[in-house]
Amino acid sequence: MSPGEDAPATTGGAPVVGPPVEDLVVHGAELVDAAGRHPGTWVAVRGGAVVARGTGDGWRGHADCAEVLDADGALLVAGMVDVHTHGGGGRAHEEGPDAVLAAGAAHLAHGTTRRVASFVADDVDVLAERLAGVADLVEDHTHLLGSHLEGPFLAVERKGAHSADALVDPTPSAVQHLLRAARGTLRQVTLDPRRDGAAEAARAFAAAGVVVAVGHTEASHDEAAAAFAAGARLLTHAFNAMPGLHHRAPGPVAAACADDRVVLELILDGEHVHPSVASLLLRAAPGRVALVSDAMSAAAGEDGRYRLGGLDVVVEGGRAVLEGTDTLAGSTLTLARALRTGAAAGLPLPALVAAATAVPARALGLGDVLGTLEPGRAADLVLLDEDLAVRAVRPSARRAVPRPRAAGADPAGHR
Repeated sequence: MSPGEDAPATTGGAPVVGPPVEDLVVHGAELVDAAGRHPGTWVAVRGGAVVARGTGDGWRGHADCAEVLDADGALLVAGMVDVHTHGGGGRAHEEGPDAVLAAGAAHLAHGTTRRVASFVADDVDVLAERLAGVADLVEDHTHLLGSHLEGPFLAVERKGAHSADALVDPTPSAVQHLLRAARGTLRQVTLDPRRDGAAEAARAFAAAGVVVAVGHTEASHDEAAAAFAAGARLLTHAFNAMPGLHHRAPGPVAAACADDRVVLELILDGEHVHPSVASLLLRAAPGRVALVSDAMSAAAGEDGRYRLGGLDVVVEGGRAVLEGTDTLAGSTLTLARALRTGAAAGLPLPALVAAATAVPARALGLGDVLGTLEPGRAADLVLLDEDLAVRAVRPSARRAVPRPRAAGADPAGHR
């Protein structure tokens, strides 16, 4: 395409995942971010990074780019960042590296340009193999930010869709084994702070640059607050798999809301958390709520029978439950659908967009690279219709995480 020639934002009305962005200017968009809605916005990209943005006709000064895209009034948001996914497009991460990539492609088509591959509880040696597989992928696939261990260091009483037989205490040897296998690509780990050895494990993970999350726990308000004071910085899917918000026993959610350093995950599918409670959370912790899909393999797929780890899951009407129970087994959500769910419930779009972009990026320590379309950030671009359906996705090839270290390197020396 010659400089100055406009390309259509869509093809036949269907979402388009275009090639990685290099040199581009997009104009005529309504940018949506935490600060609000900004009509008539343009964004200029060089080498996969945003170099300038403004409103009006200023984009013409950048029209020597290799590609010029007329957004034709579409909503423009930064690529969405999902820090908690288990699969999608009919594939579960536990199936292996090919499945991790296939699930990523399914989410990419729905506007998630960067994501973390989560794994359910399993034997520590098995999990180490899975972490090593993701570490191999991170080198060549910039959309994949690394791994998230949601188990096995969880409370049996709050196991959710995890196998109780796989839940164990975090011993020092297990922690170091997992860190070595991940080679610096383990992004986060969910811990029950009541587990024997949890405090020591949290310190070891944090020293290796891993974000420690409180979740799948019976922890009280004070126990959760102590974990946050000791360095935990994330609450795994707020309200789910933990004590609720009771007026005499406020639990982990209240502790997380009270600590400005903590980000709270929220599964906004209308099933896991009622929209009115989601609204309460956004007001209680402004700028600290991260939308996550917690998506299992049926996300962006069809109803039917699936597996989540070693457990059977039935999906009907897009609702995933463990077979024979009413226990939710992750979701079939994409972050784009989470935006639509929240907007339909009357939640403010700028706050929702920030919760799907800037907040999760910041939670992983990547706020200076991802999550906004400010100069210097990776140019992950998503165009949405007014009804928030995805029109086009243009990811950046810019790397957002360090390259994996050689096996056996000191995990505490990374990052």
